[in-house]
Amino acid sequence: MSNADDDEFQTFMSSRWPSLVRTAYLLTGSHHDAEDLAQSALARAYAKWDKVRRSDDMAAYVRKIMIHVHADRFRKLTVREWFTPRLPDVAVADGTDQVEYRSALIEALVALPQRQRSVVVLRYFEDMPPAQIAAVLGVRESTVRSQITRALARLRDGGVRAALMEQPYETPSHRSAAPALKGMSR
Repeated sequence: MSNADDDEFQTFMSSRWPSLVRTAYLLTGSHHDAEDLAQSALARAYAKWDKVRRSDDMAAYVRKIMIHVHADRFRKLTVREWFTPRLPDVAVADGTDQVEYRSALIEALVALPQRQRSVVVLRYFEDMPPAQIAAVLGVRESTVRSQITRALARLRDGGVRAALMEQPYETPSHRSAAPALKGMSR
């Protein structure tokens, strides 16, 4: 491969890594296995980069490779973990606070109207640009941008940021609610 091809692959890999790991996590159920799966898929994609580049949707092509790599892992089922009588000396952080944040976020998303929820999920969870969201939903790009703006305002007004930051929330009608919203980007 040429340096230009390597640079193109590096750019693609950097931009798609979070999405690939998220999909791999949904396939494997383990963060570590998800990273391994995403790396294996990208290694195969690198070997076939000319073919991947010519496809209509490079991200879809790599996701398909990842699904095939995942299926291959089951065919070669071997024990990859060894049990030892000794526990590692590394402390593990308690993740219970993440459950609370996730609950607050899910409740806030459910409270949004369907179109606003759709654009927020596609924009911030699937990392789609507004033009792509507009194509998926069959609306204009300006509609997508306005729905995102309204959804974020509604989430701010609903106290989601305060809940996620573990701050007491007061209704926006009070003057003291302004400091809780200070610094939150629009």
